This record gives sequence, structure tokens and C-alpha cells, in this order.
Amino acid sequence: MDKVLLLNGSPHQFGCTHTALREVSDAIEDSGLQTEILHVGAVNIPGCKACGYCSRTGRCIMDGDPVNTVIEKLRDCSGLVVGSPVYYGGPSGAIVSLLERVFYACDSAYLKGKPAAAIASCRRSGTTATFDRLNKFFTISQMPVVSSQYWNGVHGNNPDEVLHDLEGMQTMRTLGRNMAWMIKCFEAGRAVGIEFPEPEKPIATNFIR
Repeated sequence: MDKVLLLNGSPHQFGCTHTALREVSDAIEDSGLQTEILHVGAVNIPGCKACGYCSRTGRCIMDGDPVNTVIEKLRDCSGLVVGSPVYYGGPSGAIVSLLERVFYACDSAYLKGKPAAAIASCRRSGTTATFDRLNKFFTISQMPVVSSQYWNGVHGNNPDEVLHDLEGMQTMRTLGRNMAWMIKCFEAGRAVGIEFPEPEKPIATNFIR
């Protein structure tokens, strides 16, 4: 059965970001797919060292954090949702460090065509900037971005306040249903021979003359 991987980039395992991700997860499961929420925001995740090890092995040389676990799970999942709290108008440092290493190490062959979405949790503002930053990981990797009825953000200073953000929670449910729908549509297409477009040979342009 298709499974969607949800990453919680908050240091609080069951805080506001988890509350939003849980709503997305429940909607996906109600649509007949499986989900897994992986809490990655509470451990020390160093930034990429640009050593090149992952380009040869498909794994990060730093093996003491969730990065390689996420890489393995991404190979098998059918969709990805990344959630983060808002820190100074952007995603948490932990989730950014993780995604930079994961996406640099991952072979685009098993990322392209895989639906993805980002959600942001904040007390008051900064959700849209966080949402935009996270989506850049998907759009450079040819991952179709799943949308909802509004930009994917919830507001609240604790999980109970998030639950009272009725529009935000509805946005999360819509996102979950849309994610499940897109995955099913892609599966139906592949069943009748509609495959992802063959890529051109990459062109790297250097603007220094």
C-alpha cells in the first residue's frame, strides 16, 4: 500500500507542528493510504560538509542523526510532507540542515514525480516565508507540489490553540485529501503506461565570462 512520509521539524515531538501534521496524516489515512510521522527536530543535525561522499554512495557520511533514515524511507514512500515551526520568519535550522543533506544525497530518480507538500506552524506570522523556503526543495527535484485551499499554515502558541484554528485545520485536512488523490491519480496513470517524462541531459550554465 502507498505510504506518505511526514517529517516533524519541531523540537517538540507533540507540539503545534505535530498537531497540524496529525490532521494531514488522518485525512490521508481516511483516503485509504498509510502514513508515518517521523520526528526529526529534536536532535543535533549538522549542516552539509560538501565532502562529496553521498554522490558516490547515496548516503551521508555523517551517520549519527536521522538523515540516512529519511533517505531510506524516501526511497519507499509515495509522498512527502515536511512540517516546521517558524523561527525568525523561516523554517527551523534542524529541518533545513536535514533537507539540505537529504536532497543533496538522494538520487533524483526516486524523487521526481513524487508528490510533496510543506506546512508551517507559528504563533502569529512567518508561515508563508517558511512555506516558500521548504517548497524550494521540492521544485528543484521535479516533485509535484500538493496544494490546499489556502497556504499551508496553522496558528497557535500550543496544540490546543492550533486545534482552535479551524481554518488552518481544515486546510490541513484538504491538503491530506489532495495528497492522497494525487498519489492515486499517478498510480492510475502508471497502470495504463503513462510514465514520468524522460529527462534531458542536464545543462549547467556558468555566467562568469
